[in-house]
Amino acid sequence: MSSLPAWPRRSLLLALAGAGLQACTAARPAPAPHRSERFELVSADGQRRYRVQLVLPHAAPPAGGHPLLVMLDGNAAFAALTDEVLARQAASGRPLAIATLGHESPQGLDVAARAFDYTPPVPGENPTWDDASRQRTGGGADLFLDLVAQQVLPEVHRRVRCDPARSTLWGHSYGGLLALYALFTRPALFARYAAADPSLWWHDGFMLSVQDRARPLPADRRTQLLLMAGGAGTATRSQRPGMDDTAFNRRAMLSDATPRLAERLALRAGLDLTFQTFPGVGHGAMRPASIPPTLAFAAA
Repeated sequence: MSSLPAWPRRSLLLALAGAGLQACTAARPAPAPHRSERFELVSADGQRRYRVQLVLPHAAPPAGGHPLLVMLDGNAAFAALTDEVLARQAASGRPLAIATLGHESPQGLDVAARAFDYTPPVPGENPTWDDASRQRTGGGADLFLDLVAQQVLPEVHRRVRCDPARSTLWGHSYGGLLALYALFTRPALFARYAAADPSLWWHDGFMLSVQDRARPLPADRRTQLLLMAGGAGTATRSQRPGMDDTAFNRRAMLSDATPRLAERLALRAGLDLTFQTFPGVGHGAMRPASIPPTLAFAAA
């Protein structure tokens, strides 16, 4: 049997090797546009532990640094940052550093720690109760914001260069209440705030009185607020016959208070307000629904 000439055989082998290399290259997934890091913190009194999970762009930061989004209820927020959500954000061409700040808890959601950290102290109450019947205290918002200012943000900035003029705090429900409290009491902590269905019913609308005596906004820049409200908050007894009085009153106030707050804040000098409604979206579903517009808001 005659053999192939040396040159054609060599060409054939090279062609086969090249085809194999192309196949391997095609099968290799594209590199992720981001990297993940994490760190842990403990509250000043040692009673609560926190997990900060970071989603950081591989892209080199611009001269002023990446925009930064800090997300409360960090365990749930991090889970909502799916590959699809992050891919859409990367495709926008606007790299964004994200820090999700949550409680260290085997259940993922530490209800008692969340109630304490995300609710403000009420003057004349010692302690401030979130739910007296369950012996669940509130009123720790100032301590929590101290942690954000003194530990969370410095550590994030140590790991990635971020632009303080494009920093955003996002929260939903109790987290939205805390975002508004930060805006009203520490407006220089972030440049932008995003609150989704904030629990304005808390303590019979106490946050509205905090807004009445809000601290002045920074004079050297505009402050921005993205206020979001679900469209399934209104309830009637005939629609929800099993709802108890507390839940009914909370739902009714949630439906009414957020648009009224938007009307008041639209008149505030130095504040750029965007009020966005989500018709037909219930309170729980507002968390994932609010994340895409928040990413766009924070990266702008």
